[in-house]
Amino acid sequence: MDLVPALEEPLKKVVGPATAKVMAEHLDLHTVGDLLHHYPRKYAERGELTRLADLPLDEHVTVVAQVATARILTFNGGRGQRLEVTITDGSGQLQLVFFGRGIHKPHKDLLPGTRAMFAGKASVFNRKMQLAHPAYELLKGDPDTPGGAEEAVDSWAGALIPIYPATAKLESWKIAKSVDAVLPSAQEAVDPLPPSLRDGRALIPLPEALLKIHRPHTKADIASARDRLKWDEAFVLQVALARRRYADAQLPAIARRPRDGGLLDAFDAKLPFTLTEGQEKVSKEIFDDLATEHPMHRLLQGEVGSGKTMVALRAMLAVVDAGGQAAMLAPTEVLAQQHHRSITEMMGELAEGGMLGGSDQGTKVTLLTGSMGMAARRQALLDLVTGEAGIVIGTHALIEDKVQFHDLGLVVVDEQHRFGVEQRDALRGKGKQPPHLLVMTATPIPRTVAMTVFGDLETSVLDQLPAGRSPIASHVVPAEDKPHFLARAWERVREEVENGHQAYVVCPRIGDDVDEAADPKKAKKKAEEEATAEKRPPLAVIEVAEQLAKGPLQGLKVEVLHGRMQPDDKDAVMRRFAAGETQVLVATTVIEVGVNVPNATAMVIMDADRFGVSQLHQLRGRVGRGAAPGLCLLVTDMPEASPARARLGAVAATLDGFELSRIDLEQRREGDVLGQAQSGVRSSLRMLAVIEDEEIIAEAREEAVAVVAADPDLEHLPELRTALDALLDDEREQYLDKG
Repeated sequence: MDLVPALEEPLKKVVGPATAKVMAEHLDLHTVGDLLHHYPRKYAERGELTRLADLPLDEHVTVVAQVATARILTFNGGRGQRLEVTITDGSGQLQLVFFGRGIHKPHKDLLPGTRAMFAGKASVFNRKMQLAHPAYELLKGDPDTPGGAEEAVDSWAGALIPIYPATAKLESWKIAKSVDAVLPSAQEAVDPLPPSLRDGRALIPLPEALLKIHRPHTKADIASARDRLKWDEAFVLQVALARRRYADAQLPAIARRPRDGGLLDAFDAKLPFTLTEGQEKVSKEIFDDLATEHPMHRLLQGEVGSGKTMVALRAMLAVVDAGGQAAMLAPTEVLAQQHHRSITEMMGELAEGGMLGGSDQGTKVTLLTGSMGMAARRQALLDLVTGEAGIVIGTHALIEDKVQFHDLGLVVVDEQHRFGVEQRDALRGKGKQPPHLLVMTATPIPRTVAMTVFGDLETSVLDQLPAGRSPIASHVVPAEDKPHFLARAWERVREEVENGHQAYVVCPRIGDDVDEAADPKKAKKKAEEEATAEKRPPLAVIEVAEQLAKGPLQGLKVEVLHGRMQPDDKDAVMRRFAAGETQVLVATTVIEVGVNVPNATAMVIMDADRFGVSQLHQLRGRVGRGAAPGLCLLVTDMPEASPARARLGAVAATLDGFELSRIDLEQRREGDVLGQAQSGVRSSLRMLAVIEDEEIIAEAREEAVAVVAADPDLEHLPELRTALDALLDDEREQYLDKG
């Protein structure tokens, strides 16, 4: 975070080219400063050990534990040997396994009573947690072992052993040794916090914080270092976002006010229902923004099915009323076509402006996707440039250079987390002046995440479901423990179909993969993985559909839908399903967002443990969209005590997306929830946990707003500018610029 030569020094000069290469490729660490900001994940104490009971499955873990037993077993009629070591920490036991020639050294080293650090990937074998071929480092300088105190190794002399985020290629203790080499440079770190803020909050100086976070002597050292480093991250990021908002507020835009008796009034008059209070409130916030002379930047987040599309459509109609055009950007062709269908249906004759039988107040609603035929595409482009089409709905095809608008006034981005900010910006660049921007997401985002990731956007929340939406019952189906539960799940699907409804079956993979046998390396790796962990490949759409059609769902009309199909085929399948001709749709997550078939009441998600919490919540939102109640069955093979099962239990227990997004964040940290487009922010948050540190983020935002209002260019805070420049390297600068 500091542009000081000592911290800018490339790592290869300090730790050697081989280690530097692994650090760059696997941990994205390139300079001394990067390594100083690679903080320990936790600390193991000499006297007590890590809780083995809490190990996450399928992640690279480092544990400190004591060997309880070690024994050599033979297999393959005596031809093969494996060493099984049981380690313990008081909270539980963990099995280590070594094969073949690799057993001799650990057999000599890992005697009962020995204490060591072990690093490897946690997997399940025979329903037990294990590490296969872990790397290990004996803790010789352990005060508990006879003579240990005298031979204490310097690097492990402290009572607290730092455990770093590591990779299979570079264990935590090797990272610790590299940190020792760069730690003296911490003295040269430039402090970004204004002195008044630092003193006012009694925060320790930055060099001291770096020293204490890497080599603490007490738990109080860790706490004071964390407090300080969290403030740095929160404050520098919020200053960047506050400057962005300040700059946006200086941009000109055309105010777009709907006219009385125009398109919006005509649309409202023909609505067969009244808007919810939430929709009224959010619409007012949006219309107020549209009426100002600088661009709206608003994030609209709402539960699955809370009526976001209706709110967005009314905003688009208001802009058309004011003489402008509105563009809606959808992440997939299936979704763009679906939006186009539902918007033209909602508008009726108002969507046929200029056509015979169309309304005088109407406008043309045009679809533009990459797979359209030439003639249709040419017509769509013409409608946009002449202004004939007031509303256009499309995919990335809208962003291409060829696409020109008559007067683009509003950009609506659906499912923001699927779009890179570059794409949003390219579309915004098509207005004569910056158009207004409305970003929508159905992934509920806790308030502080919104402040951190979408900090340059004002936020509106729709948390009421429209009248007529039905409740969804969700259940976990443990297929491995109770196979009859799975049989019952298929019976339930049949019952729904017999009652005139339809069902989705979702699988994580498409299937018919390229034969792995063609690649001997892949085949060998797969065989090794299967030998050490009984983990089958994820279930696939094509195979599951075939098994269901021949087996438990025989006689029903079953079709498949996945991303590798031709766009026309996808659309045809969706149309047949929407029309009720197909009874069961077996699909990948292409149906996750926006697919609306009110008659579909049941969903079975296979291998549900392989999906994230937010994704499961999104998928579940595809059922219960009509008058009949919905049913969602989460099928899994994971054992009852596993974290994956706990995650599924949480999804089954609540329909509150905001509650689930908190659980998701707490379990998986921020990465997945924040989405790919936010990589800049994510990579700058090393210490800050967006949920736990709500207060710090909210306070840092207030401080940042005050600092930027007083000194927009930070002329009086050169150290803060330096820190900002380092945070906003190219990628992050773009992220914030394009927010």
